[in-house]
This record gives sequence, structure tokens and C-alpha cells, in this order.
Amino acid sequence: MKKINNSVIALALFIGIANANAQEKRMLTLDEAVQLGIQNSKNLKIDAAKIEEATADLLEAKNRQLPELKVSGSYMYLPLKPNINIKLPGVSGDGGPEVHQVAYGSANLSVPIYSGGRIKYGIESAKYLVEASKLNTENDKVAIAYNVAQAYNNLFKANQSIKVLEENLSASQKRDETFLKMENNGIIARNDRLKANLQTSNIELQLLEAKNNYNIANINMDLLLGIPETTEIEVDENYIEEGEDIKTVDYYINTARENRKDLQSLDKQRQAAALGTKAAKAENLPSIAFTGGYVAADIPKFLTIYNAVNVGVGISYNLSNLWKENSLLKQSRAREMQLTATNELLNDNIKLDVNREYQNTDYSKKRIAVFEKSAEQANENYRITKNKYDNGLATMTELLDADAAQIAANVGVINAKADAALAYRKLLQTTGTLTTK
Repeated sequence: MKKINNSVIALALFIGIANANAQEKRMLTLDEAVQLGIQNSKNLKIDAAKIEEATADLLEAKNRQLPELKVSGSYMYLPLKPNINIKLPGVSGDGGPEVHQVAYGSANLSVPIYSGGRIKYGIESAKYLVEASKLNTENDKVAIAYNVAQAYNNLFKANQSIKVLEENLSASQKRDETFLKMENNGIIARNDRLKANLQTSNIELQLLEAKNNYNIANINMDLLLGIPETTEIEVDENYIEEGEDIKTVDYYINTARENRKDLQSLDKQRQAAALGTKAAKAENLPSIAFTGGYVAADIPKFLTIYNAVNVGVGISYNLSNLWKENSLLKQSRAREMQLTATNELLNDNIKLDVNREYQNTDYSKKRIAVFEKSAEQANENYRITKNKYDNGLATMTELLDADAAQIAANVGVINAKADAALAYRKLLQTTGTLTTK
């Protein structure tokens, strides 16, 4: 009885472990996968930190326009009697009171009035850099959307290849059974039957490779989406039908100019650099501030000061600017030149990218028609060859070759459609509209 109970417990544990290790299946459309990939992207978390950093820089720039208020105080004990020589008329200069402690405090207020525009330009420049950081994040979202689409496409192609190969393997195994019976009845030679078996083995190897590719693609997809890597993703086959209406190349170039976030980010950086140049010029100008202060001191038996309030206007100017060249100004102008050249280069690259992906999309769509025609021809060729073989007019080698060509052609149609859908998404990425389609 004890052995039976132990067996039951072991069986229950085995079932529990098996259920825990079982893969969870999850149906995802391509758009759902893209949203999930963006939501869980680690790159976007880095971008969020960069936005926080730029926002902190903006806060620092704004703080420069606020008043500065500093308070200080000190207490000192004097263990030795200091020598005090008072030179005031009518007051004895030597001897003086015994001083053993000193306490004093002060408060200073400074309110900026004029700084040559350094504060204003700094704030405006920081605002542009915050916007540039946000636009960089949007640009990264577009890149992530395409990476997810590419992984989704690979998963779809691997899955479809498995389906085709499984169907052909099943047919090939049934054919092997038939040929074995025919060999046993002396209708075909053993060599012909072995050729058919070899064809079946080749299909099995192709199926193993396809399943391996599928498992790798599935794990890659899980990691990309930020979900458990034991999740088996079921793809939506309807996505391969998108991208039917292709507009003119000029339409996509104009769309890219309006929507590319990296181009917009670069424009914000150029505006920030222009303000940086103005701020650098202001370094040669004086600064004016309203100042105020309060001082209190207490030296027992000698001196007490209270309510020593002062107000005024302070002017600050670095005289070394008269003979030193403004290096900040030169650096800022060089930065503007770099960004201008980068903007020109990026515009050229956008034209090239859009034209290339437009041609690739058109080419991919034309490939579908060619592969479909090839598949029709391969299927018809196999049917004719099979009839010939059944009537003794074709060899076993011809039949197996026709079967292999049929498999390759049918898989080719599926891959061509998937590649065309991905090419269309790549075209949308170059226009910066992939996440808004």
C-alpha cells in the first residue's frame, strides 16, 4: 500500500512538472506584437532616462533666473587673549576688553537683472534639447516596430514551411507504404523503393531544420516582446496581404520629410545650437544684478552689530575678455556647422532609403506572381509525371524530382508573400510612419 501511495505521489509530481514546463500558446497579430515590443523595449527605457536628464538640464537653466539667497554664520572661541589696538579718537588703544568669543552671521540676496541673454538663451536651448530627446525616442519606436515585424515575419515563414513539409511528409510516407507493397508483389524494383525512402528522409531532415528555425524564431520573438521565452506565439496569417496599394515614390519621399523623427530631432538640435551661439556671444557682456544683504555680529564686552541691512546694484564683467578669444563662441559655431552638414547628409540618406525600399517593395510584389506561376507549373508537372509513372512512362527519379520541385515552389510562394509584406513595412519605416499605419 505504501508503494502504491509513493507511486501516486511521484505521478502527481511528474504531471505537475510537466504542466509547469508546458508552453503557453498566445495568439498575436502583428500590430499587437509591435505594441508589446514597444511597451517592453529596454532601449526605450534608456531613452526615457535620457529625456529625464534633458528635463533636469532644463530645470537647471530655469533656476538661473531665480534669486540667489545665501545665509552664513559662524561662532569662534578664542582661548588666548587677542591683542586689540583701538585707534579711534578718544578711545584708549592698548589693553582693551578681554575677548574670548566671536559670533557673526550674514544673509546675501542677488536677483539677476541683465546677463546679456545668457539665461534666456540657455532656457530656450534646453527646451529644444528636451524636444529632441523625445523625438529620438519616437524614432527608436519606429526602428523597434520594424525589428518586431522582421521577427514576426521569420516566425511566420518558419511556421508555414513546417505546415507544407508536414503535408508532403505525410504524403511521402503513404507513398512509401504503397511502394513497399508493390515491391513485395514484384511490381517495382527494390532500388526504386529505396529512392522513394531517401526522398522521405530528405523531407524529414527539411522538417527538422524548419522546426529548429521556428523554435529559434519563437524564442527571439519572446525576448523581443518581453514575455516568457516558453510562450509559443501563434501568428496571424492575414498580415501578408497588406501593402496592396503602393503610391508614387515622390509621395513617400514627401511623407518622410514630414514624419521622420530623426530629421525633426536634428532640426531641434540645430535650433538649440543657434541659441548656444547667442549665449556664447553674451559671455562678452557684463552682468547686472540687484543685491541685498544683512549682517549681524556679537563680540561680548567689545562690539555688537544688528540690523546692518544693505541694498544696491552689482555689476560683474570679466576684463580678460578684452584680450582672450571667445572659445565658447568658436565651439558653438563649429557645432552649428556640424549639424548643418549632418542635416544635408540625412536628407540625402532619406532620399536613398526611400527610393531603395520603394524599389524593393515593387520587386517583392512582382516576385509573388513569378513564384505563383512556378508553383502552378510545378504542381501540374507533378500531376503529369505521376500519371506517366503510374502508366510506366516515367522513372522513379523523374517522379521524385517533380515532387521535390513541387515542395520548393509551394514554400517559395509563401516566403515571397511574407517578404513582400515585410518590404512594405520597411518602406513605411523609411518614411517614419510605421507606428502610425
